Parts: sequence; structure tokens; C-alpha cells
Amino acid sequence: MSTQPHVLVVDDEPQILRALRTILTEKEFHVTTASRGEEALVQAAASPPDVVILDLGLPDIDGYEVCARLREWSQVPIIVLSVHDSERDKVIALDKGADDYLTKPFSIEELLARVRVALRHSAQTRGNRDVVINAGHLTIDLARHVVTRDGEEVKLTATEFKLLAYLASNAGRVLTHHTILTNVWGPAEADQVEYLRVYMRMLRRKLEDDPRQPQHLITEPAVGYRFLTEK
Repeated sequence: MSTQPHVLVVDDEPQILRALRTILTEKEFHVTTASRGEEALVQAAASPPDVVILDLGLPDIDGYEVCARLREWSQVPIIVLSVHDSERDKVIALDKGADDYLTKPFSIEELLARVRVALRHSAQTRGNRDVVINAGHLTIDLARHVVTRDGEEVKLTATEFKLLAYLASNAGRVLTHHTILTNVWGPAEADQVEYLRVYMRMLRRKLEDDPRQPQHLITEPAVGYRFLTEK
């Protein structure tokens, strides 16, 4: 059995499929392709990929539905590609279950970096959930509810820890405001974006070397936040 990470590329543009197959194969990925949404779902079920690279504009069902249907039974990382760069498109895709979003045209190096992040997150998700997450000078012990910075314990409120733990447990993923608020505070608070911003400012003051230029608690403008274990 191949030990190469398996990437499923879904796009209805033949030239993009050919280019990504060639590039990813050269980088020692096992690559399969699909040009339609239903075909992608069948392939993902028959031979589960480690990462899905998914175009939103497909000829049968769109990428949003592919995301939603994959999430019914799989936690495979999904990186969405699209010619649309509006915040609304990004938020819908991420809320449907995508992990990340790149706008066409995109840099191949950036795509490869996103794939590597997705694979690390996927490996962590499959591992022990009592994981200690190391992010530079930060250590987050999810089991003991302890956070240290340069070896010194940082006192967080219960809500601050819950927010940080949720972000860190999804390291590398872009999480929308709605998703974070729903999972940390509950559905009744899902629209309280300013409330979330206040807590993110407090976390950055406690955890980042320079809160104005955070290295781990990253803002995705008009969309949400992403936690990075390394910059």
C-alpha cells in the first residue's frame, strides 16, 4: 500500500486538473481527479483521500454541496478553490465544512503550503485527543486546561480557554465567526461577532509577543480566524 498522501483534486477545467496532477505527483503525492461533484463523492467513498482540493463551480452539483455531503461522513480536510473572492462565498464554503479557501489564480507554493497544513491537522485529529499542542513559545494542554508561555503558566478565564482550545484543536483551519461563536458560546450567540473580537483581543494580549502582529491567532478579514502552530 502506498505511503504517499492521497490528494483528490476536483475541478471541471481539464488544464487545471492536468497541472495539479503533474505538480502534486512531482511532490510525491498520490493524486486522483474528478471533474464532477457526484464523481468526487463516489471516489472519496471508494478510496478515502487525505486531502480534497475542491473547485466550487462544478457542472452537476456545486462545491458547497460536495462539502456538505462529505461532512456527513468524513472529516477529510477540504481546500476550496474558486474564482470568486467575496467574503460571502468564503463564509458559505467554510460553514459548509471546508477547511481553507484559495482564490484563483493562486500560487502553487501557497497551495502546497495549505496542503501541508491540512495534512498536519488531519494527523492530529486522528491522534490522541488529549494532545498537548505546541505553538512556538506557547504550550496548550487540552486535558489539564493549562496554557504556558515560555514555560510560565498563563491565567485564562474559562471562556478564554474554551475559545483558545477550539481554535488550537482546529489548527490550520479557517473558522468563520459563526462557527466559532456557535461552538464556543452556543447557537444563541452565533451573531455576536463583536463579542468574539473582544475575546480575541484579550487572548492576543496574554499570548502573543506583539498583539498587533499576531503569529498564532490570525485574523481572516471579514471571515473569521485561524490558529497557526508555526509561522
